[in-house]
Amino acid sequence: MTDESTDSAGELPARSLLVQRALRRAGIDSEIIVLPDAAATAAAAAAALGADVGAIANSLVFDGDGEPLLVMTSGAHRVDTGALAARLGRGRIRRATPEQVRAATGQVIGGVAPTGHPAPIETIVDEALAVHPLLWAAAGTPHTMFALTFDQLVALTGGTVHRVD
Repeated sequence: MTDESTDSAGELPARSLLVQRALRRAGIDSEIIVLPDAAATAAAAAAALGADVGAIANSLVFDGDGEPLLVMTSGAHRVDTGALAARLGRGRIRRATPEQVRAATGQVIGGVAPTGHPAPIETIVDEALAVHPLLWAAAGTPHTMFALTFDQLVALTGGTVHRVD
């Protein structure tokens, strides 16, 4: 079974099942939905869900001084890596390679969830997400998404809230 394929009962893809289990352990009862088309960008996800692009919680993986750093950013923002590195006291933050993303999360770019990773990842949550009553995040594949609140996102990831743009 590949990351995108569903199990024999036609349920969620394997990576999304890991995300669903992590959500349940965290006390979040959000249902993962499977989209008919991949939503690998915030704009595509927003269009598919009928949501504001700013309410899409993008999971972006960076290399922060040799360690993975997950940044949950609003789909309406770009991460200013220089400013974020300064805020975090890091020497350098740069976009992770697809191989680094997969190694850190077990998931592919375009479908990285805020949870369900092989090990905890230091996480930064974009403060701009707080203005949206409901957020949408990828659920382990580019075809799966789930809804949660800002407070649930911060608690789920153990993240720290910062400005990222």
